[in-house]
Amino acid sequence: MRHIMAKSLAPTDSIRDYMAAQEKKSLLRFLTCGSVDDGKSTLIGRLLSDTKQIFEDQLAALEKDSRKHGTTGDDIDFALLVDGLEAEREQGITIDVAYRFFATPKRKFIVADTPGHEQYTRNMATGASTADLAIVLIDARQGVLRQTRRHSIIASLLGIRHIVLAVNKIDLIGFDKAAFDQIVADYGEFAKQLGFVSVVPIPMSARFGDNITSRSERTPWYSGPSLIEHLETVSVDEAAVELPFRFPV
Repeated sequence: MRHIMAKSLAPTDSIRDYMAAQEKKSLLRFLTCGSVDDGKSTLIGRLLSDTKQIFEDQLAALEKDSRKHGTTGDDIDFALLVDGLEAEREQGITIDVAYRFFATPKRKFIVADTPGHEQYTRNMATGASTADLAIVLIDARQGVLRQTRRHSIIASLLGIRHIVLAVNKIDLIGFDKAAFDQIVADYGEFAKQLGFVSVVPIPMSARFGDNITSRSERTPWYSGPSLIEHLETVSVDEAAVELPFRFPV
């Protein structure tokens, strides 16, 4: 009887194959950062949704929470997927660092959602300390702000060399290419001093999914990759992990 039960509880070949496939995928650790209300939590929620990481019961709970705490009208508020603290939901802000795992057919990811408020900057540094890449979000209506610069400097000091410049809420400025280009130029001028290996600018709408998992028809002037396409293919310097520990004081 014991033998029969053990056999019935053993993993099936399909599960073994799935686990083996997952183990072969490379892991990318990244964080979202930037100024308050630039859409960091919404972006992560959108990533989890569009990569099919949300179960039906979670979606039902999210729809209920969106009606109670949401800030997006009748639409689902994807930020609530990662803003788990009651204070975060009531105030509509991120306070603590929230980590989420998700995977695509090509890669595994661990993302840290970090707060944008100045008083929680140390929590942003915590999230950046284990990241290989930073998604720096900028509200397309606001441009480069002081907290944008502060978070970028912290990312540089902690050894992050790969940046995605996510110009978010592009829908709120009518998908204006000129405004996007100006933000990219402003950030590029500032970032020259920070030693980044790559800065990849992407116009996007985290709320509506433009250029998140696939290229949006609403930005025909943009010829670069979607966010997921870039995250799946970006090559980070894994050899840096083997270098002696250094930290600026």
